[in-house]
Amino acid sequence: MKLSRLFPHVIAWAPMRRYFTPAVVESIQRAVAEGERRHAGQIRFAAEAALPASEIVRGTTPRQRAEQVFTQLRVWDTHANSGVLIYVLYADRAIEIVADRGIAAKVAQSEWTSICERMQQRFAAREFERGSLEGIAAVSDLLAVHFPPVAGQQNELPDNPVLL
Repeated sequence: MKLSRLFPHVIAWAPMRRYFTPAVVESIQRAVAEGERRHAGQIRFAAEAALPASEIVRGTTPRQRAEQVFTQLRVWDTHANSGVLIYVLYADRAIEIVADRGIAAKVAQSEWTSICERMQQRFAAREFERGSLEGIAAVSDLLAVHFPPVAGQQNELPDNPVLL
């Protein structure tokens, strides 16, 4: 285990709550709901301050943790396999986007990576709300192209962001 990775995880709790305030969480929820009116996909947003020490010792990567959260939040559980998770691991300054197989078959990983990089630039400037909202908008733009809205579509997953 690298101490350089452990230390940020020990101190990450307070700063993350400062950046993801109730007002920011509400803005994210509205952005998800508004975006989902433009496409047939389902977006979940999850932010986690830090990993437990046991996960750091195991060497869990932000991608592996995002995949765990994807499963935990049941983002895969949509009729058209159209769920997308935007996952933020504050302590590692990492952003991952995990798409269900229906979407992954149509959207290249490079497009998700580009969105993550733009979000990371905003986050590095301490613009967490703006970065989150721009990321959700970019994911919605991609989904609107590949998964246009369908008549009678239902909201299958909650729109509220999850702070783990």
